[in-house]
Amino acid sequence: MMSNVNSENFKQSKDYVQSIDRMFQILTTFTAENPTRSTSEIAQMTGLSRPTVRRILLTLEYLGYVKSDHTTFSLTMKVIELSSVYLTSQASAWQMAQPFMESFVHETGESSSISILEDDKILYVARVSEKRIMSVKLEVGSTLPAVSTSMGQVLLAHLPDEELKERIDRIQLQKFTENSIVDKEELYKVLMEIRKKGYGGVDQQLEDGVRSIAVPIRKPDGKVVAAINCSVHAGRISKEHLLDEFLPKLQELASSIESIVSIR
Repeated sequence: MMSNVNSENFKQSKDYVQSIDRMFQILTTFTAENPTRSTSEIAQMTGLSRPTVRRILLTLEYLGYVKSDHTTFSLTMKVIELSSVYLTSQASAWQMAQPFMESFVHETGESSSISILEDDKILYVARVSEKRIMSVKLEVGSTLPAVSTSMGQVLLAHLPDEELKERIDRIQLQKFTENSIVDKEELYKVLMEIRKKGYGGVDQQLEDGVRSIAVPIRKPDGKVVAAINCSVHAGRISKEHLLDEFLPKLQELASSIESIVSIR
């Protein structure tokens, strides 16, 4: 049975703390592309009132998690220190996979990453990059929208049915490129096909010029806990080559990692 904490019904319960929800809505408006925000910007992005945003920001500033120059706010190193505890614990579980990924990247000349599912995003826990093909710099700790990535779609596809449908209901589909999936029924069909095939692939759904394939990484009991991908430049590697040549190697890589990594 799924925990009530993962359900929208939890927001109606006495255990739900609205101020914490609002605080994290504010914190997640800060990005690598926009590391500073004004109170007005955050209020517009979150739908919260400016006085509410200001009070929360001033409290976070008092606690040391944000700083201000009187007109804008930005995050401090204290936030990174808080997140580094989690990232370190996750990354340590995947350190043994690094040599296997390096061999794969050396053989194919293409990048490979491992990620886990965090709400509606994927979190990178391991990465070996041969070439930079995306406009954003990806490294351990980076996040991307799950629905528009091969690893994210693989991870979503292997969720229990009830949880998957709940996530699709509440997820906000964005049109990043002409190939982005913006219809929830279409997304569900794609995920069911991935579940059936055992692998997933996206062709320029998040960024033009980038295509990738991904396969699940499972615990001994069969539960999918992560996904591993191979990403390539669409102008250099065809979809057919990606599937015919790289997919078998990626599946072999995932199997090797499953046999040696202690997955929690």
